[in-house]
Amino acid sequence: MKNRLIFFLIILNLISFHGIAEEGMWPPILLGKRISDMQKLGLNIGADDIYSINHSSLKDAIVQFGGGCTGVLVSENGLLLTNHHCGFGSVQRHSSIEHDYLTNGFWARSMEEELPNQGLSVTFLIRMEDVTSRVLVGVNPVMNEKDRATVIKKNTEALEKESVKGTCFEAKVKPFYYGNQYFLYITEVFKDVRLVGAPPSDIGSFGGDTDNWVWPRHTGDFSVFRIYASKDNNPAEYSKDNVPYRPVKYLSISLMGVEKGDFTMVFGFPGTTREYLTSYGAELIAFKENPLKVDFRQKRLDIIETAMNSDAGIRIQYASKRAGIANGWKKMKGESIGVKRLNTLGTKREQEKVFAAWVNADPERINKYGKLFQSAESTYKSLTTPDLAGIYIAEGFQGIELLKFAGSFKTIISQSEQKDCKEADLEKSGQKLKSAARAFFKDYQQKIDCQVAIVLFDKISKEMESSFKPACFSDIEKKHKGGLAGFVNGLFTTSVFADSSKLLKILSDHRSKMIRQLGKDQVYLLAASAAGVMDSLVTPVIVRCNRAIDSIQRIYLEGLMHFRSDKQWYPDANSTLRVAYGKVDDYSPADAIRYNYFTTAKGILQKENPDIYDYVVEPKLKTLILTNDFGQYADKDGTMHVAFIASNHTTGGNSGSPVLDGNGRLIGLNFDRNWEGTMSDLQYDPGQCRNIVLDIRYCLFIIDRFAGAQRLIDEMKLVRE
Repeated sequence: MKNRLIFFLIILNLISFHGIAEEGMWPPILLGKRISDMQKLGLNIGADDIYSINHSSLKDAIVQFGGGCTGVLVSENGLLLTNHHCGFGSVQRHSSIEHDYLTNGFWARSMEEELPNQGLSVTFLIRMEDVTSRVLVGVNPVMNEKDRATVIKKNTEALEKESVKGTCFEAKVKPFYYGNQYFLYITEVFKDVRLVGAPPSDIGSFGGDTDNWVWPRHTGDFSVFRIYASKDNNPAEYSKDNVPYRPVKYLSISLMGVEKGDFTMVFGFPGTTREYLTSYGAELIAFKENPLKVDFRQKRLDIIETAMNSDAGIRIQYASKRAGIANGWKKMKGESIGVKRLNTLGTKREQEKVFAAWVNADPERINKYGKLFQSAESTYKSLTTPDLAGIYIAEGFQGIELLKFAGSFKTIISQSEQKDCKEADLEKSGQKLKSAARAFFKDYQQKIDCQVAIVLFDKISKEMESSFKPACFSDIEKKHKGGLAGFVNGLFTTSVFADSSKLLKILSDHRSKMIRQLGKDQVYLLAASAAGVMDSLVTPVIVRCNRAIDSIQRIYLEGLMHFRSDKQWYPDANSTLRVAYGKVDDYSPADAIRYNYFTTAKGILQKENPDIYDYVVEPKLKTLILTNDFGQYADKDGTMHVAFIASNHTTGGNSGSPVLDGNGRLIGLNFDRNWEGTMSDLQYDPGQCRNIVLDIRYCLFIIDRFAGAQRLIDEMKLVRE
C-alpha cells in the first residue's frame, strides 16, 4: 500500500489534470474559492463586487446578446457595446444598395434615429442557485439513463415553474460537471434592442477571414446598441413609447491602457467547451468530425467568395452567410491542428492510465469505475458512422440553401394532407412561411446555390456511406450516372421553391390541394428524404450513444474529482455567465517568432491593400492615423493601440464580453482567439492560448474622432487613473 501511495504521488506530479491558474471559466457564484488566487494576480475588488444578489454588482452590467454573444452596459441610459460580428446580422438586415450600412457604417445622430431589430433580445442574470439536491430527488444509482433523465426532467420543470411564479422572470436549470451538479438560473429578457452605431466593415471586419482567428490583429470589432424598456423600466415588446432602459449597474471605462503582466478578467456567456472528454471523444471531434465539416465548408466558401468578389449586391446579400460558414471552418481547422500539436490524445490517454491505476487499487472503485474506458471505446465505435452520416446531411444536403428552405415546409405540407385540415390553419402557417420566404429570397442567388449543390452532391455521391444515403438521392444517382450537374440545373429550373412569385402565390391560396403540390416538388422530396434518414437512422443512434456518453462522462468526472480532491474543478462552459481571468501576455507561436502583446494603428496602414476588400482602409481613418489625431485615446507613448492579447480562457459566446482590469473597469471587448489556441475547447495551453481583445480606447476613438458621435461619448463614464 505504501508503494502504491508513492507511485500515485509521483504520477500526480507528472500528469496534471487541471492545475493552471489562468485556466477555466468560473460561475460567478463559485468565485469565493478563486478570489485569493485572482487577487494575487492583481484583482483589487472582492467576490461580492463581481457577483451579488443583495446589491448591484458587475454581473448586472453584463448581458447575453442575441443568444450567442455577450454585451456590456456602459451608460445609465442602457447603452450597450458588443462586437461588430455580433451585431453584423442586424446591420445587414437594415442594409440595402441605397443604404449600405455594412460598407459605410451607421451612426444614429439621436435616439429617434436608433433602429429597432425584430427578434433581437438581451438577457440579464438575476441570480443563480445550487439546486442539485432538489433536482436529484428520486434518482438512485441503479437507475438506467433513460429513467434517470425522466426523473430529472420532471423535477427540473417543476423547479423552473415554481421559481418564477408571479414574476416576469424566466428560469432555467442547467447541469454542470455532466450532471453531478445543477444550478437554477433566474433571468430577465429585454426584447426592444435598437442599433445605435456600427463602423464601416473595413474597420469592424478589417482583415476579414484572412485575419480571423489570427494574431496580430487590427480589427475594430465593435457595434453599439441600446436597450429600451417600458416607462416603468420593465421588459416590453418594441414600441415607440418605450424609453431607454435604466440599469442598476453600468461599467466605467478606463483610458489607462494595459501593460504586459496586468490582471485581466473576462465576464461573459461562453458557449460550449469539452475539456473533460475521454481520448475517444477528442479523437472523434478533432480527427473525424472536423476534417469532414471543414471540407464541406471550404467547397461552399470557394463558390460564395468568387461570386461576392464579382458583384457588390451579392457581397451584401451573402456577407452574413459567408461569415457564419467561414468562422466555424477556420475554428475547426485550427482546433484539429492544435490538438495534434499538443498531443492531446496522448495526454488524455496518459491521464486515463493514471486514473485506471487509482481505480484498480481499490475493489470498491473497480466496481464503480472499472469498465468506464471499455464502455467509452465501444460507444464511440457505435457512434462514429452514423455521426459522420449526420454531417453529410447537415453540411451537405442542408448546406444547399434551397433544400434547407424547402425542408421548412414540412409542417404545412403535413397539415394539407390531413383529412380534417382547416383552411384557417393553413392560412396561419402560410403567413409565417410567406414572411420566411421573403427573407429567404431577399438574400438568395439561385446561380450560387446551384453551383454549391453540384459540388456538394458530387462529394456526397462519392463518399457517403451507402447505407445512409437518402433513397431519393440514390434514385437520382442511378438515373444520372456521371451527370449530376445536368440534374441539378434542371432541378433548380423547375422547382417552385426557386420561384418566389409562384411560391408566394401558392402560400396565398389556402386550399389543401394547392399546398399539397409543394409536397410533390422534387426539391422538397429530396430534402424530406434526407430528413427522413436523419430522423430514422442517424438521430436515434446519436441520442442513444450520447446518453451513454453522458453517463460515462458523469461517472468519470465524479471519479476524477474524488481522485484529485485537492483540485478546484471548473465546469465546462454551457452558455451561462462565467468569469475567466488571466494576464496580458505575449507568446511565441513557433521557433524564432515572438508576438508582442498589443498592436497599433500603424499596422493598419502596413496591411492596407486597396485591391483586397478585407484590407481597404477608410480615407478618413487613414488621415487620422497619418496625422496622429488620436485625441485623448492615444497611449502614453502617443500611439493608437488597437488590440491586445491575454491568457484568459475563452470560447464562442465570449464574443463581445467585457474585459476588465483589476478594479472592474472596462479596458476592452473580447472578440477572438489566436489560431494556435483554438483547441482550448478541448485542452487549454497556457503557453499558446490567448484571447484577442479590442482595446476600448480604439473603440472610443472610432466613435469620437472617426464617426463624430460625441453624444455617445458624453453618456459614458471615462476614467484616467
